Amino acid sequence: MSAAALPLTEQRNPASADLDTLSTLEICRLINRQDAQVPLAVAEVLPQIAAAADLVTQSLAAGGRLFYQGAGTSGRLGVLDASELLPTYNVDPGRTIGLIAGGNAALTHSIEDAEDDPAQGQADLAAHHFGRRDVLVGIAASGRTPYVLGGMRYARSLGAPVIALVCAPDSPMTAVADVAIVVQTGPEVVTGSTRMKAGTAQKLVLNMLSTTTMVKLGKVYGNLMVDVRPTNRKLRDRAQRIVAEAASIPPAEAARLLESCGWEVKTAVVMALLGISAEEARRRLDMHAGQIRRAVSAAPA
Repeated sequence: MSAAALPLTEQRNPASADLDTLSTLEICRLINRQDAQVPLAVAEVLPQIAAAADLVTQSLAAGGRLFYQGAGTSGRLGVLDASELLPTYNVDPGRTIGLIAGGNAALTHSIEDAEDDPAQGQADLAAHHFGRRDVLVGIAASGRTPYVLGGMRYARSLGAPVIALVCAPDSPMTAVADVAIVVQTGPEVVTGSTRMKAGTAQKLVLNMLSTTTMVKLGKVYGNLMVDVRPTNRKLRDRAQRIVAEAASIPPAEAARLLESCGWEVKTAVVMALLGISAEEARRRLDMHAGQIRRAVSAAPA
């Protein structure tokens, strides 16, 4: 393949052509200058990220699931984002799923040839009974990973919404997607090392995509994580601070409310704001899709 035909992420970066002649500090400065370009590239695709977040929100609100699918660094980042949503936003296990070419072993070991198998991309989704209510985010810096393409085409055949997160324009993955997020980070400091700028861009986008979705689903009140799962001392302390800040009450009162409702942060916040029982707070939250702001502002039912 000629240099011109290579994806941008695989082309040589003239800014780092003499990388191996630089001092340690100069290498760090060069990498830092290149990394500084990534948020600017992400800013160019905010409308596409917002459109993708709306698709994900609609799917999850309707009972569907969020799937990430990728290979190598892209796959690991998808698995990371999917797994972090469970404790941070109390997402039910199995609602957010990260799939990586080569399976779980590829999280810590390089299984490079696994990404070349489109049939496995389909098979991995089918093994989780992927359906039309679910949503798939395919992730690949080059936009042409066969494993991911196989999954995306399978999802499209079922009528499910498909999102592409890539770092190269006019790729096969963007042609398959309902929404294409193309973050043009350009050539890497080390040619082809897409765990660098491309990986940073993917992490920023995935953070933004999933966080925006969680906000839209009512798992944030103001800027407080009101659906956190307090499974250890640190998180219980955080839950207590969240309730105290959300309802402007003393920490001791927040702790009492949390203990009385089984450490359900949302329930404790609504109890404090409205002066009602845990049962009534849960009823109001159920009526308003778990949205605290709507539950406390609606007229008594």
